[in-house]
Amino acid sequence: MRRVGIGLIGFGTIGSGVVKILKERGRELSEKVGCDLRIKRIVDKDITSARCVKVDRRLLSTNVDGLLTDPEIDVVIELIGGIHPAKEFVSRALKEGKDVITANKALLAEKGEELFKIASEQGREILFEASVCGGIPILKILKEGLCANRIESLLGIVNGTTNYILTQMEEEGCEIEKALEKAKKEGIAEADASLDIQGIDSQHKICLLSSLIFGNYLRLENIFCEGIERIRVKDLEYARDFGYAIKLLGIVRRFSEKEIGVYVYPALIPQTQLLSKVRGAFNALSIKGDVVGELFFYGKGAGMFPTASAVVADLLDIVSRRSKGKREDIRRGSKEKICLRKIEDLEKSYYIRFLAVDQPGVLAAIARCLGEQKVSIASVIQKEREESKVVPIVMMTHYARERDVQRALKEIDRLPVVKERLAIRIEE
Repeated sequence: MRRVGIGLIGFGTIGSGVVKILKERGRELSEKVGCDLRIKRIVDKDITSARCVKVDRRLLSTNVDGLLTDPEIDVVIELIGGIHPAKEFVSRALKEGKDVITANKALLAEKGEELFKIASEQGREILFEASVCGGIPILKILKEGLCANRIESLLGIVNGTTNYILTQMEEEGCEIEKALEKAKKEGIAEADASLDIQGIDSQHKICLLSSLIFGNYLRLENIFCEGIERIRVKDLEYARDFGYAIKLLGIVRRFSEKEIGVYVYPALIPQTQLLSKVRGAFNALSIKGDVVGELFFYGKGAGMFPTASAVVADLLDIVSRRSKGKREDIRRGSKEKICLRKIEDLEKSYYIRFLAVDQPGVLAAIARCLGEQKVSIASVIQKEREESKVVPIVMMTHYARERDVQRALKEIDRLPVVKERLAIRIEE
């Protein structure tokens, strides 16, 4: 049985999970692919702390160069995260003739085009199933299971931390700061969760998904991104009263033959939709293909074993293709000539919540600003007065263009009687 040498860069939570799976199921997995899977070297800054799995200490090293130049290592697994030095490690591994597996969505979203070009030139592969939605094999589903389809839309809860926070806010009635604190205590949120809260983590993931769907690399700066930092408990309560839930969504939508939209933003979704039922730190994706119709995928999007499972699946794929003299090139295949619909050209219904001074004429002034920009009000509710003598006003609009809504909101912001406002798009 041919031996395949594995080099692991990063022996943290996910790396430990990968090693544990390979140790416990190595023989079974080797028989599946007809190759002897062997961990040859594990590199990490910290090789002294205890892990969930014991390894031969002779495998441990702090020397990345030794791993990258080892001729007995065929596949490098990069699990350190971040852009640098991960980019340099991946680039060098490819140029040394090694295939690469990574869970690093930030690296691929920002530097993927360059790295995949190197992989193609070197006749090597980069697989990254673990970078999006952890244990849900969504990349494999898009590449293989749905290859006969044109994807019409993809709506996904692709960040478990923000979904956990929104669930806590709704169920416990706590504001975002307290919900985030609990998420950190539970080990769900990082010490610095700004990438999650601001939607940037979701932006990285939706960038990879959309690039895979359309065969084109989308630049991050062209993907509109809005986070959940301004959402309050009352917004979740008001949304529920209207029959909606609030979720942070990554959205890919085909508007026409040549026009697509790719966005990340919090949205109101009807309580009748499955996405509205996703609680806690779980991920879910609703996909519509032109042939297969609507599909729904649900599962754990992060954590040691869901992510490690995806890494090992990529490993088996690479080894299987190597044994047959084949490889996957993400640069091949359909590259659709498309244009992106900008967020200001999007047409949606909107939920808008104002905090305004409780005095006559306020509602009329707000309605006038909206009307001047051709934003039509579908319904309005004036809630109970708060202690600060301001009253919440909640509106639902008919379909309106984003550009017009934002112009109206800027005018409303100038009204001295309006103290706060928030607009959230509605995904029907």
